[in-house]
Amino acid sequence: MSAVLDLYCLCAEWCGTCREVRPTLEGLAAADAGLRLQWVDIEDEAERVGDLDIETFPTLLLAQGEQVLFFGPSLPQEAALRQLVLRAQEGRALQGAEPQAQALLQRLRG
Repeated sequence: MSAVLDLYCLCAEWCGTCREVRPTLEGLAAADAGLRLQWVDIEDEAERVGDLDIETFPTLLLAQGEQVLFFGPSLPQEAALRQLVLRAQEGRALQGAEPQAQALLQRLRG
């Protein structure tokens, strides 16, 4: 069994796309014991998000341990989200391991 993946969804309550994608993400996490979902409202939890300017929803941060595997916007469709998680579980290269994403991971876990 592979290590647990943490999936942080950076969204906003006012965003219709976020409200629509939330059940899909929750379903993925419920079906996979190796995936933990954390919903982060960028307005309600502004201190955790810091000075990042999130412009596209949903923006996801996917991490395994202390390693950021993906950070960026994602298509809100179930197939795209499932593919992203599958690629991470397989250890395939993903985008977004820049220092900004690493700092965000530390704040989200703090």
